[in-house]
Amino acid sequence: MTLIEKISGWISANITLVVVAVTALALIWPASFLWIPTGTITPLLGIVMFGMGLTLRPSDFVPVFKRPKEILIGELAQFIVMPSLAWILCHLLNLPPELAVGVILVGCCPGGTASNIMCYLAKGDVALSVAMTAVSTILAPVLTPALVWLLAGESIDVNVWGMFRSIIQVVILPIVLGFAVQHFFEKATRRIVPALPTVSTLAVAAIIGIVVSHNAAGILGCSLLVGAAVILHNVCGLGIGYLFATLSGMNRPKRTAVSIEVGMQNSGLATSLAATHFAMYPLATVPGAMFSVWHNFSGSIAAAWFRRRAEKSNDKTSQA
Repeated sequence: MTLIEKISGWISANITLVVVAVTALALIWPASFLWIPTGTITPLLGIVMFGMGLTLRPSDFVPVFKRPKEILIGELAQFIVMPSLAWILCHLLNLPPELAVGVILVGCCPGGTASNIMCYLAKGDVALSVAMTAVSTILAPVLTPALVWLLAGESIDVNVWGMFRSIIQVVILPIVLGFAVQHFFEKATRRIVPALPTVSTLAVAAIIGIVVSHNAAGILGCSLLVGAAVILHNVCGLGIGYLFATLSGMNRPKRTAVSIEVGMQNSGLATSLAATHFAMYPLATVPGAMFSVWHNFSGSIAAAWFRRRAEKSNDKTSQA
């Protein structure tokens, strides 16, 4: 194993540690990332989405047609529960508009690619998780701007058309391009895919570092309030996603997949949209950055908990 492979493996296995370390560095020493312009956030997110496209295959969409009920339940939880939770928390915590729009943006975004990794670690239904991520991402250009306008439009000006174009450019086009490259250059892509988790982790970490360094003072001033909103939003999303799946009669692996998929949002997209369309509210990028840190931490804990439950269930079944 080469040194690069060892470093890549370590980074992939320690996503949470990398993200937390970058956040701490950007807060303590903002100059470490201040030299990187905020306009870099969008292309970095495009790299992550391109990587997601490289891993997708036509077979990943089979569950959409084989299990439409499960996908529908998951998407309803994704685009009804999470935006509603964000709106409720903003009002309960009395967040100012510049922070509230950031929290609502996170709530209205599709599932993130990290959820697929956490679902795998949790011994959940990975095929269902990947299908849900793909479907919610496809729906995002329409639903995300519409929901942000519906929930935050009274407080601030929401450019629905601009957000639609941004999501198409930053999310859909890179995914389609990655999908096409994977299809036409499969052998070459197969050699690249093992490094994608590392590339994605470093890109997300860079996004967080840029956002935190450019807003270090503001983050320190509102960290407790936004932190409460982010943690409650994520934990409630994990719990309600699991409840939705349980009430619909899904088995344990599927409940695990829906829970993680609903609770872990594409916070990188929320951060990019906030930086692009709400530049007059610098703190709007903060919730997305904080969510990126927290959901890797909480996702790791949730994955470990679900995994232990699955292993205990398997032990009882084998003993019986």
